[in-house]
Amino acid sequence: MNAIVVTALRRPLTFVVLSILIVMLGILSILRTPTDVFPNIKIPVVAAVWTYPGLLPQEFAGRITYNFELAVTTTVQNIEHMESNSYYGRSIVDIYFQPGTPIGEAEAEVTAISQTVLLGLPPMVPAPMIMALNPSQVPVIALQITSDKQTPSDLFKLGVITVRPLLATVPGAVVAHPNGGMDSFVMVSMNQAELRAHHLAAADVQAALRKQNIVLPAGDQKIDATDWMVQTNAAPQSMEDIANIPVKRVGNAVIYVRDVADVYRGGHPQTNLVLVKGRQAVEVITQKGGTASTLDVVAATKALLPRLRRILPPDVHVSILEDASVMVKDQIKDVVQEMITAAFLTGIVVLLFLGSWRSTVIIATSIPLAILCALIGLALVLSGLFTQFLWPAMPHGASL
Repeated sequence: MNAIVVTALRRPLTFVVLSILIVMLGILSILRTPTDVFPNIKIPVVAAVWTYPGLLPQEFAGRITYNFELAVTTTVQNIEHMESNSYYGRSIVDIYFQPGTPIGEAEAEVTAISQTVLLGLPPMVPAPMIMALNPSQVPVIALQITSDKQTPSDLFKLGVITVRPLLATVPGAVVAHPNGGMDSFVMVSMNQAELRAHHLAAADVQAALRKQNIVLPAGDQKIDATDWMVQTNAAPQSMEDIANIPVKRVGNAVIYVRDVADVYRGGHPQTNLVLVKGRQAVEVITQKGGTASTLDVVAATKALLPRLRRILPPDVHVSILEDASVMVKDQIKDVVQEMITAAFLTGIVVLLFLGSWRSTVIIATSIPLAILCALIGLALVLSGLFTQFLWPAMPHGASL
């Protein structure tokens, strides 16, 4: 310690230059380091979401979840443990890997084995949705979409088709599926009495809809100097077209879909509801990625709102429902305020007890420099340079 003091007294210009360098690097680190309340937590977890509508939880666990877990433990490496939950028509399997496992490689291995498992599962089971989970991926801003004229189905469609794709362009943003509203489908409701009267079954109507709702490539036809694009489109364009699809011919009489079923616009039973002043609305939640900054994601999302309002119908209103950046800014403000208070009180104490302006200036400048050094070290750790310098040959699977 005495040697440092003696060196500082003998070479004051050197320490002045070092102080200026610390200030420059500290300001650069503050500008480039993501700002948030909690640090980025890296836990290698991969989730597999299986769906098979109508299957009971006990059947799902025995026929799909168990077979998938068995295949994963046989093929995938570096597994720490697994957790699974089977529900009605759905199963979620969380695969935890050893610390330090590359999450990209783990996700690729789980995806590959899930495609192989499909061959031994019940027929028509869709491939699972494989995604890497990140504990730092938390909601940072929520938008509500309201209208006095649009139906809940129209609001949901706007949230999925217009709002969500635009918000997904924000760097570091992960946009979840909209909440509220209702999805829209063309429903064909069978009339059992009419089906029995015409000696038909629901499978006959389903087969007719499948055969007469196709689009096939037909190529092109070159005639003289013109190359004509040939289109074979048998897909119905309206609900009336669906109702007029023939199902069966009996002599000269043709039985259409409208004779044995009702065709209307509907959807799945609504499972979540968002109400704003007593009217149904849609909520779109934006999460931040693991390494993204809450302030950056929220600021970029707010910058897109004027553009979003221009492309939406005039009667549709988009407003901010929740904003996590307010809490982050308050926390930063409190930290800066405490730093200034600590430096001021320390300087006052030194001035009162030592009565030296020189010692007071040294103390008042050394505290901010020490804080800037800590920020520089934090920026190096977050960027990975510090880790690569100290552990250049870290073995696979090791962690700090």
